Amino acid sequence: MLTHDKMINMYYTMCLIRAFEDRVHELFAQGKIPGFVHLYAGEEAVAVGVIANLKRGDFITSTHRGHGHCIAMGVDVRGMMAELFGRRTGTCKGKGGSMHIADFEKGMLGANGIVGAGGPLAIGAALALKYKGTDNVVVCFAGDGAQNQGAVLESLNLAAVWKLPVIFVVEDNQYAISLRSLTPSALQPRVSTAKSVAERAIGFGIPSITVDGQDVLAVYEAAKAAVERARRGEGPSLLDCKTYRYYGHFEGDPMVYRSREEIEEWRKRDPILIFKDKLMRMGVATEELLNQIRTKAVSEVEEAVKFAEESPFPEPSEAYTDVFTDPYY
Repeated sequence: MLTHDKMINMYYTMCLIRAFEDRVHELFAQGKIPGFVHLYAGEEAVAVGVIANLKRGDFITSTHRGHGHCIAMGVDVRGMMAELFGRRTGTCKGKGGSMHIADFEKGMLGANGIVGAGGPLAIGAALALKYKGTDNVVVCFAGDGAQNQGAVLESLNLAAVWKLPVIFVVEDNQYAISLRSLTPSALQPRVSTAKSVAERAIGFGIPSITVDGQDVLAVYEAAKAAVERARRGEGPSLLDCKTYRYYGHFEGDPMVYRSREEIEEWRKRDPILIFKDKLMRMGVATEELLNQIRTKAVSEVEEAVKFAEESPFPEPSEAYTDVFTDPYY
């Protein structure tokens, strides 16, 4: 059951993700962040709604768009910001950057620059949990474009065959880079004959459901059923969460493939505003309190930026540490 305190915490986490991503958007444009950056703004309800069902000992695998997953799992935003800045105080000592943040202690097995690569990692982690006989689970986040990767399809098959405690969460944000994955048009060929990602999971014998990814409570309830099923040893599930990314596929993406009107229409169903309205109508919180919470999130991100800017860069010699290789190579 969702308590008032838990819902307030979920709202704060969503605000923290948005504040982090909006600030990173600005910092990248200023040339302060190196490398590639893919932002999660607009999809906050998916990460928060799913991860609110997890407990200590559970794991997630992420994507190249992983900041929201990290924050929802409790990864320190100061360490994350320092990581994006390439500083020694970063979560991965400044060596991973935006696409490779990981924090095993928090159950975050890593963002990943390879599309769909989280599938096999989730299978391995889930197999280990099943071998140990725990009731812990693994959540595998992936985009709609990743559903055409062979490794993902093989992961779905193995999870079903081995009855593994995995929840596949598809962040169906309408675009695989610049291509609409499941929507036909005269200009863009369909890349799948399925009408939805959820429909495709049926072929593997995996229960699946399509969820409004802009409604954090709807995501929470769907994920709750899937997580409980996995904890009971009944195998994997798939959630197809319909959502939308506000920024481009990557920072610097000209976004010529979608209109301003389309973005504005999706912003009318902003997940934070939807949740804010529900919390007020349910009597969970006042507008004043919710505005204070959002202000607190922005302040925490500003503290993270200051921490990152004041942190030192790694020494050149540190390039040889934390590197793992075959000793016989």
